[in-house]
Amino acid sequence: MSEEKLVFDYSTPKTLRLKLSGDWHIAAGLPDTDEVIAQMAKHTDLEQITFETSKTLKWDSALVAFLLRLDGACRLRNVRFVQEGLPQGVLKIFESSYAAMSGKIIPHQPKRAAFFEKIGNQVAQTYEDARELIDFLGEIALAFGRLAMGKGSFRRDDFLYIMQRCSVDALLLVSLISILVGIIFAFVGAIQLKMFGAQIFVAHIVGIAMVRVMGAVMAGILMAGRTGASFAAELGIMQTNEEIDALKTFGVDPIDFLVVPRVLALVIMLPLLTLYADIMGILGGLFICATMLGINPIEYWHHTQMAVKLSNLWVGLINSLAFGVIVAVAGCFHGMKCERSAAGVGQATTTAVVSAITFIVIATAVITFICQILGIS
Repeated sequence: MSEEKLVFDYSTPKTLRLKLSGDWHIAAGLPDTDEVIAQMAKHTDLEQITFETSKTLKWDSALVAFLLRLDGACRLRNVRFVQEGLPQGVLKIFESSYAAMSGKIIPHQPKRAAFFEKIGNQVAQTYEDARELIDFLGEIALAFGRLAMGKGSFRRDDFLYIMQRCSVDALLLVSLISILVGIIFAFVGAIQLKMFGAQIFVAHIVGIAMVRVMGAVMAGILMAGRTGASFAAELGIMQTNEEIDALKTFGVDPIDFLVVPRVLALVIMLPLLTLYADIMGILGGLFICATMLGINPIEYWHHTQMAVKLSNLWVGLINSLAFGVIVAVAGCFHGMKCERSAAGVGQATTTAVVSAITFIVIATAVITFICQILGIS
């Protein structure tokens, strides 16, 4: 036993006083609790153990582990373990460790907010989010103004790469979904029109639905789940890694460098994807009409040309432009305001997709209503 670290004192009746001094670090080597337990066994009339610590005592978690083992031995022998003589730092760690070992940690019970308090908090949060979104849109507008004056600061190679991700890389997915949507419209239309012997008008249903609304909506939703989520995740990780702060430190505006190329790329490419989706949807309807309804492909194409007006095409393109702005802004906005954690990136990605799809549906309803008022058929 190292006498300079641990000394036994029996000067008080029925009390074992342990005098602690010296270096109680793990690397320095520690006294064994078995020696203290042996002393307790020799004195059967022992009632308590007290402590006296030197001002020069140096310690780490090794001392706490020693005390925890000694406390367990005292409890088995009904010997009182008096903690008053120990340093305050040791006592705090000792109590926390004992609570963890004995399972006495009380789980945190979040305070339940009242019903109206929840509503008030939600309204306040919605107002704050709306204010931040308006500020963000204002910053984007100013950034596009700088770009129009030739003061844009994003890299051309990055812009071309983002355009590729928003177009060529998405063609396979857009093709599959658009063809299936065209097939579904053809099936649904055929079921009703077959009762009147007017199956040929399936071409009208598929053509108008795809060109006017569904081509743009399906392309927008696919871009929201694919590209919008990607934008939110990329900017969220950059926010977490403090890369956006680094850009600001170097005098580079993150809106100019990161947001503008993404918005511009999606606004340019989504109308083109919409045109491609329109063609794929019409071809999906053609496949059903030619193989299952016995309609000649040339006749189907002729009726499609008759049904689809130029106004339908312009309405679809206007929808796609609006959807491009919505998807890009939603992804960039939630990515830029992402919390700096892995959970924050996941939350930003989820929120970007949900908000983009929600606003796509709202924008579709608004544009359709406006077209109805203006008499655009």
